[in-house]
Formats: sequence, structure tokens, C-alpha cells
Amino acid sequence: MKLKFSRYDQYKDSGIEWIGEIPEHWEEKRIKDLSFLQSGINITSQQIEDEGKYPVYGGNGIRGYFSGYTNDGNYILIGRQGALCGNINHASGKFWATEHAVVVYHNKKIDVKWYGAMLQVMNLNQYSISAAQPGLAVDRVKRLLLPVPPLHEQEAIAHYLDTKTAQIDRQIDLLTQKAQRYEELKRAIVNETVTRGLDKSVPMKDSGIEWIGDIPEHWKLQHLKNVVSIKITDGPHETPTFVDHGVPFISAEAVQNGEINFEAKRGYISEETDKVYSAKCKPKKDDIFIVKSGSTTGKIGYVSRDINFNIWSPLALIRASKQNHPRYLFYFLSSIHFQRQVQTYWSLGTQPNIGMKVLENLFVLITNFEDQKAIADYLDTKTAQIDQIIQNINTQVEKLQELRKTLINDVVTGKIKVI
Repeated sequence: MKLKFSRYDQYKDSGIEWIGEIPEHWEEKRIKDLSFLQSGINITSQQIEDEGKYPVYGGNGIRGYFSGYTNDGNYILIGRQGALCGNINHASGKFWATEHAVVVYHNKKIDVKWYGAMLQVMNLNQYSISAAQPGLAVDRVKRLLLPVPPLHEQEAIAHYLDTKTAQIDRQIDLLTQKAQRYEELKRAIVNETVTRGLDKSVPMKDSGIEWIGDIPEHWKLQHLKNVVSIKITDGPHETPTFVDHGVPFISAEAVQNGEINFEAKRGYISEETDKVYSAKCKPKKDDIFIVKSGSTTGKIGYVSRDINFNIWSPLALIRASKQNHPRYLFYFLSSIHFQRQVQTYWSLGTQPNIGMKVLENLFVLITNFEDQKAIADYLDTKTAQIDQIIQNINTQVEKLQELRKTLINDVVTGKIKVI
């Protein structure tokens, strides 16, 4: 997407370090001269309802509903605590704001959409107070200078950004949908291949499982525990003492996109601790992990690197026997046919959890090693091709997101003229 831009005729030094020059006829004003900032009120989670008359805004949009209202109009909300510090939202009509948000009451000579875009560009998170949970330094924010164009230009800027960002967002949505369709295609290819094989001419038989249907006649259903070389096990059920350097210690959050992301490790454990934990479980290259507890229960990760590391209890280690190809087993465990079993038999408490006994008795489809290798090689190639297409699409999305960000910044700071 290409956009044509023009600049103002004359510029001046704004005196604002992060902006530099601004159009000559623009003013520099402090936030406190344009608006009044007030923190929301303390509304507990017990008071917030799923349904109600008036929405309750926190630091990241609507959290629920509450009776009565304290605000009526069109306002900007600034997140004031934690990771949402400096986050910008808009609220209109009758609403509540919690103590996690600052309500910006702007004066009538200010266009609220322009003002919101300006505050977003200012990256207010940098003015948070360092603590266990960062909080917005509201008194400091009030004194910040910003460039202010005449009201008619504010309105023109807001309209321009509404139009152009909507066009960019539409492109992003279309590309995102395209990437999702390729993800669905990849899943469909995996699901089909691990239950039908590569030779479509072989005789078929009923698998005896409704959601799998017919399978090649020479394939067998086996319990997971019968296709592994060691008993399925998990990591230690204790919190280790972490050290600055040592052996990477991996848990559920490191299982990403079918791989193990060692950058997402919990931390390092000492070599002595690793030796103790290794008596129960010592992972290695070509192992497969299943997340067995937590919000990502059932997620599958393959160890593709030869690296010394250890795992925590949310992960179950699957090591294929010599008669079974590890990549084939990985693909079957990733398929809907295995994942449906996990979801059927997991227990629900605060979060999903699947027990080791249950896990080892789930079914897998097994063919001979040569077929498994051929299927694994085929899926490795096919999924890599699709992943590359998805990566190319995601790169386009990232460029559009950067264009959107740059456009907003350049327009509200006067680098681009829109009228």
C-alpha cells in the first residue's frame, strides 16, 4: 500500500525533543492546559457483572458492567497500572472507569480523536513509576508538552487517520484471514495424511473410532504407551532454585509452534540439580513433549536441537520406540484425532489437566516404519512450504502495522500535511 504525502510550507523548532520541528502556525501546550486528568474509582471484580446497563472500563477496554454511571460523553482513557500503563482507549456515552484507568476530560476546543492519537504517539508508558507494578506518573504527564494545531486541522487529521487506518486495517484483516486459511490447510493435510497415508489405492478398513473413520487395512490402533521406548514421564513436581547460568529449564510456555523455544525457558538450574532431576527424566533430541496441565494442555512440541536441558512437571516426555519414527509420532499427536482424545479425557478444575495414566492409554495410529518415515518426510516438506507462505504473509502484515504506526506519528506531529 502506497500513500502520497505533502509537507507544510514552513516549520519551526517545537522545543519538544522527541518531535523536533512542527508546522509554524501550530502551538505548544501542556496536557494540563488541554484537559483534566482524573483516575477512575475502585470497583472490585465482585461488583462487575457480565451484563448491565453501563460498561466498566479498565486499562484495556471494557471489563464488564455496573449499575449507574459516573461519566457521560466522549472521553479518552489512559491505562495507569501494570503492563497496560499508557494504553489508550476511547469511551463514549455513559460509563464507569476503574482505578486502573485515567479519564481524560478534554476542553471543547480539542478534537477527541486527534487527542487520542496524539497521546498514543507520545508513548506515555515511559512516564510510569518503577515499582513491582508500574503506575503512570499522572502529575508528570500533566506537564508534558505537545504540538497543537488549530481545531479545524485537528478535525481534518482525525478524519484523515480514520480513513487511512481503516484502509490499512482492512488490508491487515484480509492478509490475516489468508494466513489463517493456510494454517487450516496445513492442519487438514496433517490430519488426512496421518490417517490415510500417502498411497490412496491401498484397501481400507473401519478404524472402529467414529471421528477417524476408515484407515489403511494394514494400519493398527495402539495405546500411546506401546509405541514409546521409555515409560511416559514428566518433570519434577517441585520448584527448583534458579541460577544465573547453567542448564536451561523448560516448561509449558516454551512449547511454541510445534517446537521448543529455548528463549522462553523458565530459567537455569545448576548441573547438580540437573543430575538429580535426570534420574526421573532426561530429555534429548527427537523427544516429543505434551503439555499435560494448564491452559495449553494438549499442545505438542518436538525437540529438534541437540542441547542439554531439563523440564518441569507440566510437560510429559514421549520418546518413540525404535519401531516408530519420532516425526510421524509428532504429527499424529499434533493431529485433531489425538487432540480430540486429550480434550475428551482431560479433567477440568481451575484449568485443564490430563493424568499420566490417561495419557498413556490414548490411541495412536501406527503403520510400518517405512510408511511412517515417508509420511514424516512428506509432511516435513509440505508444512515447511506452507509455513514459508504464512511467514511471507505475516511479514506483509508487520510492514502494514509499521506503516500504520508511522502514518499516525507523522500526521499528528505535522510531518505530513493532510489539508
